[in-house]
Amino acid sequence: MPPAARITWLFDLDNTLHNASVSSFPGIDARMTAYIQRELQLAREEANALRAQYLRRYGATLLGLVRHHAIDAAHFLHDTHVLPALEAMAHGHAHDFAALARLPGRKVVLTNAPRAYALRVLHAIGAAHHFSAVISIEDMAVFGDLRPKPDARMLRVVAARLRVHPSRCVLVEDTLQHQKAAFAVGMRTAWMLRWTRRALRQSRNQASAVPQKVGVYLHRRPSYVCARIFSLGELRRRLL
Repeated sequence: MPPAARITWLFDLDNTLHNASVSSFPGIDARMTAYIQRELQLAREEANALRAQYLRRYGATLLGLVRHHAIDAAHFLHDTHVLPALEAMAHGHAHDFAALARLPGRKVVLTNAPRAYALRVLHAIGAAHHFSAVISIEDMAVFGDLRPKPDARMLRVVAARLRVHPSRCVLVEDTLQHQKAAFAVGMRTAWMLRWTRRALRQSRNQASAVPQKVGVYLHRRPSYVCARIFSLGELRRRLL
């Protein structure tokens, strides 16, 4: 295990640093469905089904739209993240942010969300100053192709850009697919369950950003998850 000061912590944003299931996911999902309905000229039900299908298949609705419908990624990201009430609704947990301040090592945000949205959230919840960098979906191109989480090639490229071996990285994340990919390239993983557990209980029958299979692991730890945590304060105790 590397010395604490040499660890690079890669933090997901939504449902890891803030409660996105309340503040942003409903609005983003609705705007994605409306975008698909408008751009592909589909009925609302068809558009919503396609959004959920691409999310399950690729880990990001955007990838399916780019690959199969030649949708412009920048246009999609801007249009679907216009959330006027975001700053008023975004919230995290004060104890988490206090724990970030005490956590040794480099701290980076690694999110499949667009940069403008990520920065809005970080400033709204008062956490931006804890991170040395924000790596957003716009930064996740590999050989010219967009490769957001859980793409293993992108994770290796991110480590190379940060000039750190994957074994010195810890991905703190709410999504199991992303954890599995990170573990496969040699990173350690921490599964943040504070917000995901709540979202799962509230939206079991909805097409949401919380995969239903998460429920299988809600009370146990998959082999590729190094630690299950319910607060960021547990990172120091469980992974250092």
